[in-house]
Amino acid sequence: MFKKLINFSELVVFQHTIFSGAFILISMIVASVQLNQSVWFGFKTLFLCLLALMSARNFAMAFNRYCDKDIDVKNERTNKRPSVDGRISTKSILVFCIFNALIFIGVSYLINHLAFYLSIPFLIVLGGYSYMKRISYLAHLVLGLSLGLAPIAGAIAIEGQIPLWSLFLCLGVIFWVAGFDLLYSLQDIHFDRKEGLYSIPAAFGVPKTLMISRLFHVLAVIFWGLFVYFSNGWIFAYIGLFVSMLMLIYEQYLVSLDFRNIPKAFFVSNGYLGFIFFIFILFDGIGRTYGI
Repeated sequence: MFKKLINFSELVVFQHTIFSGAFILISMIVASVQLNQSVWFGFKTLFLCLLALMSARNFAMAFNRYCDKDIDVKNERTNKRPSVDGRISTKSILVFCIFNALIFIGVSYLINHLAFYLSIPFLIVLGGYSYMKRISYLAHLVLGLSLGLAPIAGAIAIEGQIPLWSLFLCLGVIFWVAGFDLLYSLQDIHFDRKEGLYSIPAAFGVPKTLMISRLFHVLAVIFWGLFVYFSNGWIFAYIGLFVSMLMLIYEQYLVSLDFRNIPKAFFVSNGYLGFIFFIFILFDGIGRTYGI
């Protein structure tokens, strides 16, 4: 049983939940400060939102592995995944997807009506990414949207509505994720071309991909700036925005030096950005609550 859990954890790359987890918490803190003048929103809401986040992400990752098995088996970088090498059967992956989708819908019902009404549309977006690389270069942005739904979900959980600032936070996440996904996709540029898959690196080449990635990260900073402004952020929020910008610059610098730095950029820079931004927003919320 423990071995199976390890295999499923590897299947969905469970440790990367921090990417979307940080931004749903950012959204929940900001919404709670605006609605309740407190950064704390209760254990029940925290538990339900984290459960919804994990089940949605498990569904998205497992469904992607289910749909991409025929592609992953041909790619040297991905042919050791549990979905490909036989450690997890195709039937087990499908059952895992359905199980997590049902959990997400059920938990959304327990959160509030709007969360429940949007649960299936959210799942459609999450599942839709798995097919985008076969039909459109927009796959990178759809992946960004899949993670960008997290801050919208966080605001819905607290306020029961979608405030303007959460849309700006969502847009920032979309371009942040898409910008890095372009860099990450450089590893598969030759494979994508050979298999006829749609990706910006395969279609436009390395120099233009680097330029588009940098443009996306500039847009991410702009939209995060609008999020801070429209959510009435204090000094800590702006410092967090500045630090995040520096981390994106460093990430771009690492990759421009050598594509072998892509894993380092992913785990060292990209991996911690959301968490660091969250810490600054938390301090900002505490400052606004207590007038510090």
